[in-house]
Amino acid sequence: MAISSGGGGAETPMSDINTTPLVDVMLVLLIIFLIAVPVAIQQIENLRIPIIETTESDDKVENLLLTVTTTDQNGLSAGQPGYGGASRGGECRIYFNNVTPVDSTELQQRASDYLLNLIERAGGEDVLMENPDMIPQVHIRADQEAPWRCVAGAIYGVQVSGYPIVAFISNPVEPGI
Repeated sequence: MAISSGGGGAETPMSDINTTPLVDVMLVLLIIFLIAVPVAIQQIENLRIPIIETTESDDKVENLLLTVTTTDQNGLSAGQPGYGGASRGGECRIYFNNVTPVDSTELQQRASDYLLNLIERAGGEDVLMENPDMIPQVHIRADQEAPWRCVAGAIYGVQVSGYPIVAFISNPVEPGI
């Protein structure tokens, strides 16, 4: 074992790296990752849109209706013969006003055009701001098996287009059940 006694001549700078701060930082990062990773990898797999008792609403015709689903295991879309229902691994399908299939770019463009047309028919933004009940909403009906990424993409698309209110449509419950 060699020990420097500090004497015996000119002082030379210490060339050894101090590893204590490095070890401290690494231990803190390890603890952070041990806590953060399990939270970050949780997925919403068993998302079920609730079936609740609903009442007849006084919907405005101007509300934008979207249906969100996915292709089935065979890659077929809703409405095609042999469609087996939405699958978690399928491609997202969004139907504008419950009829016209659109992709995310088309959704943003069509929703924006639709909203601008409604604002123009109402007499401008000022008229809508005076009467908030006239502001059009987006109502999304999502398939129970559609993954959240599809629903979130539809929400993002209409919010970017300028719609301030996005709501979900659920399945009504039969009275007395």
